[in-house]
Amino acid sequence: MTDQQDSPKPLDSETVAAYLRLHPEFFIDHDELIPELRIPHQRGDTISLVERQVKLLRERNIEMRHRLSQLMDVARDNDRLFEKTRRLTLDILDAASLEEVVIAVEDSLRNEFQVPFVSLILFSETTLPVGRSMAISEAQQAIGGLMTSGKTISGALREHELAFLFGKTAATDVGSAAVATISHQGQHGVLAIGSADPQHYKSSVGTLFLSYIAEVLARVLPRLATPLRSVR
Repeated sequence: MTDQQDSPKPLDSETVAAYLRLHPEFFIDHDELIPELRIPHQRGDTISLVERQVKLLRERNIEMRHRLSQLMDVARDNDRLFEKTRRLTLDILDAASLEEVVIAVEDSLRNEFQVPFVSLILFSETTLPVGRSMAISEAQQAIGGLMTSGKTISGALREHELAFLFGKTAATDVGSAAVATISHQGQHGVLAIGSADPQHYKSSVGTLFLSYIAEVLARVLPRLATPLRSVR
């Protein structure tokens, strides 16, 4: 009489799969089994394990090449963005007057960076001879929430904020915007850019260059504009 306790238990698929994961070299030592293996194909046919592995590796290779291509595109975009930012920074540093600073910023953002909506507002108790200027109290009433953090704010802004920054006519065309406070030992103004695309300026995405330009302006403007008042 055969002892049932000595009979081997049938293996289920999970046990076999677990074993093969632990011993991926199994088919190297038992390659005679490979031709006997069949895996269902999308067309209902069967393909060998090797064919299936080749297909998977090919798909993964295509996916990795696609990801690498995307990374290369991002790197090229970042290089171009850095070069534009570098040129604008040098123009700001070389400016001999407030007028040259304002012209350099607005021209570069519109023409070099291809930004459709640009707003540079300087805080001053008296009207400045160039650009757009106003008392900081007026700005705080309209966009105080955008200025309190001291960081670049981006995304979909409220209607009255867009109207203040870009004007009522242009505000209706702005889908998203980024706003940087020009602040260094006091607040000197705000620099805002806008796009018709609601998704273009997502939260903290693609606005690093704007923050950098605002930091440069914050250190240059007080030296060029005597009426410009630093408000804490």
